[in-house]
Amino acid sequence: MSEILLQIDGKEVAAEEGTTILEVAQSMGVSIPTLCLHEKLEPYGGCRICSVEVEARGRSSVVAACLYPVEKDLVVTTRTEKLDRIRKSLLEMMLAHAPDSEPLKELAQEYGADKDRFEKEASFCIHCGLCVRYCAEVKKANALGFINRGAKKEISFIPEIASKECWDCKECFELCPTSALQAAYVLIEALAAIPEPTTKGCKSCG
Repeated sequence: MSEILLQIDGKEVAAEEGTTILEVAQSMGVSIPTLCLHEKLEPYGGCRICSVEVEARGRSSVVAACLYPVEKDLVVTTRTEKLDRIRKSLLEMMLAHAPDSEPLKELAQEYGADKDRFEKEASFCIHCGLCVRYCAEVKKANALGFINRGAKKEISFIPEIASKECWDCKECFELCPTSALQAAYVLIEALAAIPEPTTKGCKSCG
């Protein structure tokens, strides 16, 4: 791939086409917060906490740095008042679901987010999708997924698959930025939903 020139936070940098803003920024030592990123997974852009401002072809917009590919003469700004407000609001919404999450509390302190701004709905899930994507992309098990939409969206284990795959794995638990214990609880709930085998009508069962 050919190299292109772009600008990040006022510094000109050369980068290969196809790389993302986040990858280039990290190579420069520029810190951009992330919550749904993992080295083994494809970029997802679910948390939007990595939002940055870009100017390209005379137009300005806010994009997810983990997804947006660099382009020639792109101008990127990673920290502005506008971005701080966006990240603050996102964190406040996430904290309503996971007020005790250490990664969220650390970012909240940096961006001045109020953990009590929104009414608590302690689901412990911020929809980063790390567990779902890891199970699908790395383990190839597809033992859990998202159900419902909008405010009712949540993670759910698929009992028939989870009963065979999950107790000997549990690798997704440690990826959760909010609570691995919650993942265990949801898994147990799913497995509890599997009906007990019946012996009714079985002549050989006594």
